[in-house]
Amino acid sequence: MYLKTDDVSLFVQSFGGGKRTIVAQGGWVGSGELWLPVFEGLSKSWRTITYDHRGTGATISRAPRITFDLLVSDLFLVLDRLEVERCVLAGESAGAAVVLEAALRQPGRFSGLVLVDGRYTGDRTPQRDRLMQGCRLDFPSTMAAFVDACVPEVDCEAEREWGKKIVMRSSATAAIELMESMEGIDIESRLGELQIPALVIHGSRDAITPLASSQTLAAGLPHATLAIIDGAGHVPTVTRPVLVAAGIEEFFGAGSAKLPQ
Repeated sequence: MYLKTDDVSLFVQSFGGGKRTIVAQGGWVGSGELWLPVFEGLSKSWRTITYDHRGTGATISRAPRITFDLLVSDLFLVLDRLEVERCVLAGESAGAAVVLEAALRQPGRFSGLVLVDGRYTGDRTPQRDRLMQGCRLDFPSTMAAFVDACVPEVDCEAEREWGKKIVMRSSATAAIELMESMEGIDIESRLGELQIPALVIHGSRDAITPLASSQTLAAGLPHATLAIIDGAGHVPTVTRPVLVAAGIEEFFGAGSAKLPQ
């Protein structure tokens, strides 16, 4: 379904009718499709919601430019329109920054966080600059190489090809705006404010986001657990969805994610 305002038509998908709700966002040019393999299992006992953020998938943005504040506001739009009072909030890759900022702004609305191979800083790096230049010069080839780097697993040829279709629903302009929207954000210095359980998941073969980034994230969050998926690349939600879903079920099972006394 679409949630519409004057400046955006957000494509949202919801499955399941469990008492617990999880809302998830994809990363950079990856749409909500990145969470569908995980939700196939979780929707048996959870209400699962994902959406295509601006610049990805079937969502249409009519704003002059995609900004970080718009991405965060859109997340709350989804929660409000779907009448989600409280949920577990999940983000993959650059989606982790949006998720963390939303939790910092309204912590009472969230019972926990899931952060998968998360990017949560706006630092300019040589890798980031190369990606942006590639988007300007040859978007299709840059996206193909990006997905190849994201999915190094030898048993995931089909998932790799699916990923290339997902990212090509974006555009060079949107990809650059999404990357630039994170410049200047300050999340790391505020992590200690988040007094809610957090599951930090990272693929051991991730060539996009270093493992050290998730280690720093888990160390900075007061109630976080770091789970490393051996052999997985940057998108275990697609390549190892059963393991991701099982990790979420275990972490947020009855009593398992309670805050320390």
